[in-house]
Amino acid sequence: MRWLVDGMNVIGTRPDAWWRDRHAAMVRLVDMLERWAAASGADVMVVFEQPPSPPIRSTVIEVTHAPRARRDSADDEIIRLLRADEEPASIRVVTSDLWLSDRVHAAGATVEPAAPFRTLLEGE
Repeated sequence: MRWLVDGMNVIGTRPDAWWRDRHAAMVRLVDMLERWAAASGADVMVVFEQPPSPPIRSTVIEVTHAPRARRDSADDEIIRLLRADEEPASIRVVTSDLWLSDRVHAAGATVEPAAPFRTLLEGE
């Protein structure tokens, strides 16, 4: 199973004032994803709407962003990645965005709700 994570959607599952420092929230999420991927062996890509500044690098997971920052651009990038993949059925998208979920299912992939996934990450 490969995982595509709607980064800001997962971050937004906790009202922990992440909006005051989006970059720090992104770094925390990448750190949790790295620990989970290393422990589970999962193949993980996190998608953000805009490039983290400064960049966030990882040797464990792939950190990427939409080519153009705008509302729902990460959603559009996730769908683009699914449509370009030869085996979308092997991908699970982490999001609680219902509109994105519908598009993910139409592209042949499955969905994992963001809040339970975040709870899983925090338990690692």
